[in-house]
Amino acid sequence: MFENLQDRLGSILNGLTGRGALSEADVSAALREVRRALLEADVALDVVRSFTDRVREKAVGAEILKSIKPGQMVVKIVHDELIEMLGGEGVGIDLHAPAPVVVMMVGLQGSGKTTTSAKIAHRLSTRDKKKVLMASLDTRRPAAQEQLRQLGAQASIDTLPIIAGQSPTDIAARAVQAARLGGHDVVILDTAGRTHIDEPLMVEMADIKKRSNPHEILLVADSLTGQDAVNLARNFDERVGITGLVLTRMDGDGRGGAALSMRAVTGKPIKLIGVGEKMGELEEFHPRRIADRILGMGDIVSLVERAAENIDAEKAAAMAAKMAKGKFDLDDLADQLRQMQKMGGMGGIMGMMPGMAGMKDKMAAAGLDDKLFGRQIAIIQSMTRAERANPDLLKHSRKKRIAAGSGTDAAAINKLLKMHRQMADMMKMMGGKGKGGMMKQMMGGLAGKMGLGGLGGMGGMPDLSNMDPKQLEALQKQAEAAGLGKPGGGMSGLGGGLPGGLPGLGGAKLPGLGGGFPGLPGLPKKK
Repeated sequence: MFENLQDRLGSILNGLTGRGALSEADVSAALREVRRALLEADVALDVVRSFTDRVREKAVGAEILKSIKPGQMVVKIVHDELIEMLGGEGVGIDLHAPAPVVVMMVGLQGSGKTTTSAKIAHRLSTRDKKKVLMASLDTRRPAAQEQLRQLGAQASIDTLPIIAGQSPTDIAARAVQAARLGGHDVVILDTAGRTHIDEPLMVEMADIKKRSNPHEILLVADSLTGQDAVNLARNFDERVGITGLVLTRMDGDGRGGAALSMRAVTGKPIKLIGVGEKMGELEEFHPRRIADRILGMGDIVSLVERAAENIDAEKAAAMAAKMAKGKFDLDDLADQLRQMQKMGGMGGIMGMMPGMAGMKDKMAAAGLDDKLFGRQIAIIQSMTRAERANPDLLKHSRKKRIAAGSGTDAAAINKLLKMHRQMADMMKMMGGKGKGGMMKQMMGGLAGKMGLGGLGGMGGMPDLSNMDPKQLEALQKQAEAAGLGKPGGGMSGLGGGLPGGLPGLGGAKLPGLGGGFPGLPGLPKKK
């Protein structure tokens, strides 16, 4: 979503950080470019104007222009103001009210209200262990009520039985009564939409609000609609009174202006963002993390949380035991590729790693997209069990059979085998004897660099899986203070980094990702 804005702001701010001293003219020229980049990203004009004014006010002060690293101070000011514009602290759905807590979903037709209602219900039932009832109040759109019923069945969520001919306000009252009698914690009301805002819609929303007395009124807006989304939020807030925003299609190719504008214009927090079509692809909105991603500083906390949700702990423990013995076969490689697919593919992971956002373009140029993982898994699945355990068996005739079975060719198989060989060698080095193996030394070096020498775990590195989000954020701040999270800073230079980095990644050193980051053959070397 924010890729274009990230590229523009990254190049502008990198130009500032490279200079020894800054004049007011330098800051003004950079802010002109920032202003242009935000306007191109579809951010509302008045929001852009107030943003650049606040940055200029802080950036042209004497202490900035005379500071040791003025360029980096300007980056920090832009970063802090971005966080402020996005809402400061993340705010989740408020369930602190007597049960059943009523959540009313409003928005235009086609913004994704029904799907988002089901995603929120799924999230509340699986993560928060709440008993949820969903009710469709959309009597205008054909099969809208049936759609919600099917989504409820798919996610094992209760839905209100459909009674033909009832008005939306009557359905709302019946839903609240049914939730009270059924012992539900939360009731989600999926209201009707229109293609545009009109008076009957607003009257209907006001009536539903009066009858159901909702604790949360969430406006669902399509993040690809740009400036219209801002007007929509303002209108709904004035007429109905919203408590928060949910942005859908954040995984699309829009420019992100709606996300940056709506919070600033309405003063209401963005609570959730839809990042895909699947039921689990709904995330909490954390302003600091989004600002980090926009400025190319990565988002280690979200990456670790995503890993914790998607990685099978038992498989990971078995893999670690194998690594300790220096073993790594093609079945292990296939597991690693599948885990990366679950975590959002190569692009998703790169975007969250400090200083690695620029690698995505190099990978695309080298033809390394997420389809490559699918092809490599297909090659491994076309092998026999014996071949996967012992790749040395693969001679010409066997490769010919595997190529036919996977729809690839011998060259693709050879690349995969080369990648596996490199990774297997790396595992041996990591699990090898002598001073506890390279992995332990490397993690100890990283921990020392971040001032974490006294912590337990692998050579001083803390166990991320047992840390809560606040501890993770503190860890990320320590990493940034150690110089690991600066735009364009990369992750090289860490104590005990792998010689040459991961295989095929052109020398980029990524310590601390033992076994969880498959090598990528064919990536061009850094100039």
